[in-house]
Amino acid sequence: MKKITVAMLSLLLVFSLVLAACGGNSSNSGQSGSSGSSSGSSSSSGGSQSGGSAQPTKLTLWTFQDQHKTYFEDALARWNAQNPDKPIDLSIETYPNEDMHNKLLIALQSGVGAPDITDVNINFFHNYLKGDIQLLELNDVIEPELDKFITSRFDIYAKDGKYYGIDFHVGITVVYYNKEILEKAGVNADDIVTWNDYIEAGKKVVAATGVPMTAFEVTDQRPFWPLIVQRGGDYLDANGNVALDSDINIEILQTMKDMINEHGIAIPMPGGRTSSEEFFAFMNNGGIASLIMPSWYMSRFLDYMPDLAGKVLVRPMPVWDSTDAKSVGIGGTGTAVTAQTKHPELAKEFLAYAKLSRESNIRIWEILKFDPIRWDVWDAPELMQADPYFNNEKIFEVFLQLKDDIRSPNMGILSSAAQDIVKNQVMFKVLQEQSESPEQALKAAANELRKQQ
Repeated sequence: MKKITVAMLSLLLVFSLVLAACGGNSSNSGQSGSSGSSSGSSSSSGGSQSGGSAQPTKLTLWTFQDQHKTYFEDALARWNAQNPDKPIDLSIETYPNEDMHNKLLIALQSGVGAPDITDVNINFFHNYLKGDIQLLELNDVIEPELDKFITSRFDIYAKDGKYYGIDFHVGITVVYYNKEILEKAGVNADDIVTWNDYIEAGKKVVAATGVPMTAFEVTDQRPFWPLIVQRGGDYLDANGNVALDSDINIEILQTMKDMINEHGIAIPMPGGRTSSEEFFAFMNNGGIASLIMPSWYMSRFLDYMPDLAGKVLVRPMPVWDSTDAKSVGIGGTGTAVTAQTKHPELAKEFLAYAKLSRESNIRIWEILKFDPIRWDVWDAPELMQADPYFNNEKIFEVFLQLKDDIRSPNMGILSSAAQDIVKNQVMFKVLQEQSESPEQALKAAANELRKQQ
């Protein structure tokens, strides 16, 4: 009798577990949920909303930006509406920048726990291209339409001719001019073609208004990085070797220092960097007449500098001579598919839809205010609308002038370390403390980097 009772209880237990499992699947289908990680937030959208009869395929995506999460949620909704035969249930997890990249590196190295799709900050991307690469090659989805894109933005996520990441934006470097300040000094932004023109215009601005022409980051790296790349310099050469102490780099940093000391048109940046609250307030109050930054910084104007509405002009970078690039693409996020995915073709197909399709590149501008890497949408009606904040001008008319000559920096294993040393040592010592010359600071930094090669 005892044996029969135990058997019956066992059967009842199994039966209850089956019912619980079935009920759990039903109640959670297509709803937002947590991944179980205390360090990140997640959301998921299932295929049940797509209206199709196919069961959704579960995929996971990691990112370090809430804005990117918002964009991928939009892309997912569009995908499921257009692909009822292969809907996706995408769980999107957001982590702090460094935490996510450390977590991803451990997961890829251990072979366990990586997402299907992941964002990777440009500064860290080459850390994942060492040894046995655990990201999937994307040439099959990129190459068919490569002629419609700014190709240099794929090269920075490539190795040995294979593409492993797709960016959101070009990050075209431009100059943002305060029209009101320039007009008080009798300066026309459209007359500024060369950097010598820029310096002379700055002298007029300072003389007439007392306002500096610009400010340079001293705890970050702009505009030093885009200025050297424009001239053909960089932190690393094309083979990933240290080039931080090149003649071009020393010349440009000396010019920046001269703009502060000799010409008197620039200042070390209040707050140290363009992302500081102190700088937002300073810029919003008309603290400088111009700012040299990538195009993605437009969203910072809109979010943090309301008093400049209608006063900001977007213009091309000046040049030194005809050998300079018209602009430089700075910053970025390469989205990749990991080798641990169980659905490689679907993951790549969704990524291609979200980052390469014409529709999605338009949405990248509409949602994120990023200049999309697909240049053939730059003259689309959605992107060619006059922007009231930026002097009611069509921003992409400026970008179209630059699209055929946009350089991207060389990226390599030492990219992250090179940027850190420029941010934390070189800029501050040369432009803020002025305790070292550009040549001294860059040579010391380069020698430190070479020890890591």
